[in-house]
Amino acid sequence: MTGAVSSLWRRRSNTTDTTTEPLWIRLALIGTALVFLALFLVVPLVAVFTEAFARGADIYWAAITEPDAWHAIKLTLLAAAIAVPLNLVFGLAAAWSITKFQFRGKQALITLIDLPFAVSPVVAGLIYVLLFGAQSWLGPWLSDNNINIIFAVPGIVLATVFVTFPFIARELIPLMEEQGTSYEEASLTLGANGWQTFWRVTLPSIKWGLLYGIILCNARAMGEFGAVSVVSGHIRGQTNTLPLHIEILYNEYQFAAAFAAASLLAGLALITLLVKSLLEWQHKRDRDKSIRAALQQT
Repeated sequence: MTGAVSSLWRRRSNTTDTTTEPLWIRLALIGTALVFLALFLVVPLVAVFTEAFARGADIYWAAITEPDAWHAIKLTLLAAAIAVPLNLVFGLAAAWSITKFQFRGKQALITLIDLPFAVSPVVAGLIYVLLFGAQSWLGPWLSDNNINIIFAVPGIVLATVFVTFPFIARELIPLMEEQGTSYEEASLTLGANGWQTFWRVTLPSIKWGLLYGIILCNARAMGEFGAVSVVSGHIRGQTNTLPLHIEILYNEYQFAAAFAAASLLAGLALITLLVKSLLEWQHKRDRDKSIRAALQQT
């Protein structure tokens, strides 16, 4: 074990020393990556913020605080606030069952988790329209009981949940498969019950993967357009999320307001990436600290 820890630390410390490619190849690869990042990420983001503030801060502030924009912002945050916890519960349950138990249909469950990655969000929205729309077999019953799903907030939440539910599960499954079940089995052997094992053994070991999944799920939920566009009905001031509000403003040639709303959405995405980077840095720091502590004990 000591030799394995020492070897791992040496590999982490001497990664740059083992690179055998010529300097010009490394510079070419790094340069290519930087050029692509500049052209396809940095320049568009700079253009969005430049256009957003092109007519001054007063116009920008007015664009993001007018009633329709403010409602779109609140609805976007509401949909994410509901979808992310639901996906958190599903992701934990799915990852736990897939990695800790053997059961018939396990591979089918893994395939279904990946379904939103393969299905177009527009198709997902149409599925909910077929299930809960006025012409569906549930439509008359929903209408008689005054339950609105399509062209209402519940439909937006359902569509958001559908397109985002793989993110947390897909972050946790490889991590929990790598860790195995030895720690949980040891905890149960020592007398802990299932909940104690989960809270004191499993959850601390997967906390970083769980946080990454939550961050990615939240970012996807706030930026979802296709599925939400189908089920929302584009009712201004009622069912428009922020991406839909941006589209309407742009189609109406209100470019200043559209770019102002777009900059807000881009800002939320950048904050999400910043938080993710900070978590990754903290994770790396904790891991290196654990390796150093293990080396010092030898």
